[in-house]
Amino acid sequence: MADKQRRKPGETRDKLMTAALSLVGKGRHFASLGIREVTREAGIVPTSFYRHFRNMDDLGLQLVDELGLVLRKMMREARANVLQADKLMAESVAIFVRHVEANRSFFFFMAQGLAGESHAVQESIRSEMRFFTSELANDLRRMRLVEHLNDRDLDMTCDLVVRSVAFSLTDLLGISPDDEYQVEQVRNRTTRFLQLIFVGAAHWRSVEGS
Repeated sequence: MADKQRRKPGETRDKLMTAALSLVGKGRHFASLGIREVTREAGIVPTSFYRHFRNMDDLGLQLVDELGLVLRKMMREARANVLQADKLMAESVAIFVRHVEANRSFFFFMAQGLAGESHAVQESIRSEMRFFTSELANDLRRMRLVEHLNDRDLDMTCDLVVRSVAFSLTDLLGISPDDEYQVEQVRNRTTRFLQLIFVGAAHWRSVEGS
C-alpha cells in the first residue's frame, strides 16, 4: 500500500508549480503567494515544499525555466512557419497570440515577474528576453533583411521588437480569450508596431564605430 501511495519522482514538484500557476491564473500575484497557500492548492503538506524548493523565489526561478521552454517552442514554430519576409511580422504575432491563449497562466506569471518584487525572478525573465533578442538578430541576419545595420543597431532594433511584444502582452491578458474582436485588435496593433519599427530600421543609417 505504501508503494502505491508513494509519489513518482518529480510529481510533487510539478504539483507545486502547477498550483502556483493556477493561483496566478485566478488573479493572485505571484509575489504575494505563500508556501502554505501553494501547498494547500496542490494538496500537499507544507513540509514537502522544502524537498523541492528552497523558498518561493526558487519556485519562481524554476517556473521561469518552464516558461523558457514555452517561449522556445513558440520560436521554433515561428521559424518553421515564417518562410516569406513580407509575412514575418503578421505570422509571428499570430503565433505569439496563440501561445499566450494556450498558456495564459505562464504569461500572467511573466507579466507579473517583469514588474515584481523578486529581483531574481525579474532578472531571470529579462535574461530570457535578452536571449530572444539575440535569436531574433541571428534570424534577421540569416534572412538578410537588415544588412545595412551594424551589430549594435541590429541588436537595438531587435530589443525594441521584443519589448513591444512584451508590452502588448498586458493588453492581451486584459481581455477575454473568447473576445475574438478585441484579440484581433491587439494582434493587428502589435503587427503595426513591428512594421513601424522595421520601416524605421530600413531608413536607419548605422555610423561606423558606434
